[in-house]
Amino acid sequence: MNVAITAAPRVAPAAAATHASFLRQVLAAARLDLAEVRRSRWIVFCAGAYLVLAAVFVLVGLRESTVLGFTGMGRVLLSVCHALLLLLPLLALTMFAPVVGRARDEGTLELLFSQPISRAAWFVGVSLTRYLVLVAPLVILLVGLGAYGQLVLGQAVPWPFVVRSLVVAAALLAAFSGIGILISTLSRNPGRVTTYVVLAWALGVALLDFGLIGILLKWRLDAQAVFTLAALNPVQDARMALLSGLEPDLATLGPVGFYLAHRIGPAALYALGVLWPAAVGAGTWLCAYLAFRRGDLV
Repeated sequence: MNVAITAAPRVAPAAAATHASFLRQVLAAARLDLAEVRRSRWIVFCAGAYLVLAAVFVLVGLRESTVLGFTGMGRVLLSVCHALLLLLPLLALTMFAPVVGRARDEGTLELLFSQPISRAAWFVGVSLTRYLVLVAPLVILLVGLGAYGQLVLGQAVPWPFVVRSLVVAAALLAAFSGIGILISTLSRNPGRVTTYVVLAWALGVALLDFGLIGILLKWRLDAQAVFTLAALNPVQDARMALLSGLEPDLATLGPVGFYLAHRIGPAALYALGVLWPAAVGAGTWLCAYLAFRRGDLV
């Protein structure tokens, strides 16, 4: 009795070739966008903004007076990270918000997609490139600032706080990068893009402790609603995550952070401050990605 043996289809090599082709397209799009970022001096601008901020706090912050239990370089790092909570959302929004609209208006998308580069590959490549341009100078700055304080000034540097700050900053950048590229994808009017950028940044900054307490007093809202609103703000979550390793008192964390620290604990507060901004960034980026794949090029 003869039994015919049929060879199984070779699916895995085809899938591997598809993934390799997609990766090459992503790298090509990333190289093109990196060249555009370098021409527009965005890398220099981000690095310069970080350096100016650090220099200001080094000049005025290296005193021995204790602030929140920090002295010397610890105080400088804490002050720099607090200022970064307000600066990073604005940098991420202004870098990502114009990218799709500008490429559409200049005809770059039509030119690129006439080549063997897919929409998905371009979108992923541009997103990764611009996110790394925001994160890389920040890592160099904080690590370099700590190394300067330890090696040159001979001061004790709280390296766990540096690592915590980098993780929180990366999550906050991811949140507003996703929001920025969603604005860029959905809005075709440059004037509206600018308005949405300012509005998104202002809401994130205004709905901190002082803004939320003002809302509570003005409209007599339930305290639980105010705390929930605070927990939905990525900037507020990042601030609480940054301070969650300190002594959880009212003067340190503010009323919202003080309540949440005693309600869910410092460890959960840190997890909230990292995971929620990252989730906001991933969700908004995915919405932008789906809208970009379905939308028109012009």
